Amino acid sequence: MKKRRLRDLPPQALDGKRALTRVDFNVPLKNGRVTDDTRLRASLPTIKYLRDKGARVVLLSHLGRPKGGPDPQYSLKQIVPDFERLLGAPVEFIPDPVAGAAATRHLTRGGVALVENTRFWPGEEKNDPELAKAFAALGDLYVNDAFGSAHRAHASTEAVAHLLKPAVAGFLMEEELTYLGQLLANPKRPFIAVLGGAKISGKIDVIRALLPKVDELLIGGAMACTFFAAMGLEVGSSLVEPDRIALAKELLVASGKQLILPRGAVIAPSLEQARESKSVPAHAIPKGWAVFDIDESTQHDFGARLVRAKTIFWNGPMGVFETPPFDAGTRAIANALVDAGKKGAVTVVGGGDSVAAVAGMEDKLTHVSTGGGASLEFLEGKELPGVAALENA
Repeated sequence: MKKRRLRDLPPQALDGKRALTRVDFNVPLKNGRVTDDTRLRASLPTIKYLRDKGARVVLLSHLGRPKGGPDPQYSLKQIVPDFERLLGAPVEFIPDPVAGAAATRHLTRGGVALVENTRFWPGEEKNDPELAKAFAALGDLYVNDAFGSAHRAHASTEAVAHLLKPAVAGFLMEEELTYLGQLLANPKRPFIAVLGGAKISGKIDVIRALLPKVDELLIGGAMACTFFAAMGLEVGSSLVEPDRIALAKELLVASGKQLILPRGAVIAPSLEQARESKSVPAHAIPKGWAVFDIDESTQHDFGARLVRAKTIFWNGPMGVFETPPFDAGTRAIANALVDAGKKGAVTVVGGGDSVAAVAGMEDKLTHVSTGGGASLEFLEGKELPGVAALENA
């Protein structure tokens, strides 16, 4: 079901109105400074559009996982200087949503306010209707631009959308639904998905959902080791999920030739002994050694498949890419997506660690999703509460 979009609203519906806008400012911080502003920058098109139309913009977001109430290390006040720099305008900080309604009414046209971390109030994650009423009092209409939080039924993402009308999708939300929707509905072929990361357990449903839709599913990361174990191969001290080996066997049988595993691996005695790393075929992993990346032969194999594709979805690194030299496989996949894009392929990167892996390359890819868990749940075919609550087109 298509959702009503911010661009569908007439200008008079925005001029002078308080646009309560759910954004995803769950950004990494170090010493009180933002270390990756990707999500802040992703919110700018919607916020600038609202300001240009004369709206008074009131922003809601969570940050981290505070336990039991307010915690200074998770205060959104820390990000105000970085966000003001990106926005090029002052941002008023509202420390309490319950008492903040008056402050929002005093905003000038085009003014921007940021409300304190929604998770400082216990009713947020319980989708509490009373907290939703407090949020609703901050605005005259609701815009959800936080796709990364859309799979959570929280007061700021679901309940408030039933109280404020119109309730519409912002530009980032619209873009996410468009590109991820195309993967499921009408992908250009060949359609190849690349899945990596540590565990098969977190991606079982997306593997099952994608197998009937893709031409090939390439598996990398430590999750490949569980498939190796299912094939009876030695995996040494690699990360393996013993309780998922039977499932991996089922997937190997069900997928036929669609599921493509690494030809070999870069291994080492431990992560700390990276200098001793070497490449071996998948069938020659010795005891006492662990897999930390795909090898060069796999990079070439996966790369050759990807440059022939017309649609690519990628989620999850090929190895421990934070620790060189185990970043080579992940970088090779990122470069292959760029090369495929130059040949006209639709290239979609699906959130999580994959976003960090393509930092600085975003303009060479079709779409980089800001929602890790949300993008996977969407591709699994699950209904996202934050999307379902918006008005239908």
